Parts: sequence; structure tokens; C-alpha cells
Amino acid sequence: MNDILTDDKVAATAFRRLVAHLQHRTDVQNVDLMGLAGFCRNCLGDWVAEADPTIEKDDARAAVYGMPQSEWKAKYQGEATPEQLQRMQESVAKNQTGH
Repeated sequence: MNDILTDDKVAATAFRRLVAHLQHRTDVQNVDLMGLAGFCRNCLGDWVAEADPTIEKDDARAAVYGMPQSEWKAKYQGEATPEQLQRMQESVAKNQTGH
């Protein structure tokens, strides 16, 4: 079963679909993604940059956002509530024990 995920063509196609989905769903805040899944658009961009050291972090994040991160934040990011921040902190803490 894991062989499916090691096929670069399959993985790349799935990754592109995930990025397109996140670009479409501008209503979903990063703080909510972090609170539920422990990762967000920033993380995804950072993982791209870590996969290829020739890619700058800001460029990788812009590729994930579909625009510069600062532009996305100005257009779509709202103020995080204390509850969102608390869920995010709890979720991020789980990342430390997983991998």
C-alpha cells in the first residue's frame, strides 16, 4: 500500500490537488488548519522549501498560497480568536510526539 505514495507522479498529482484546494478555500484560516490537523499553508510551503534547498521559503509559500503570503493575509486572513489559538497550541504540541 505504501508503494502508492512513493510513486512520484501520484504524489505530485495529489500534492497539486491539495494546493489547488487550499488556494480555492480562502475561507479556511491557517489557524483552523493548525488547530485541526497540525499543519497549514505555511507548513506546506516550508516543506517544499526543505525538499529543495534552492527554493526560498517565501517563494515556496507563494506557490502554495497562489500569491505572496502577505497579499493573501491582507485579503483573507482574519483575527484569530483565543479559542482558535488554544486549539492550535494543543494541536501543534501533538506534532512534537508524532514525528
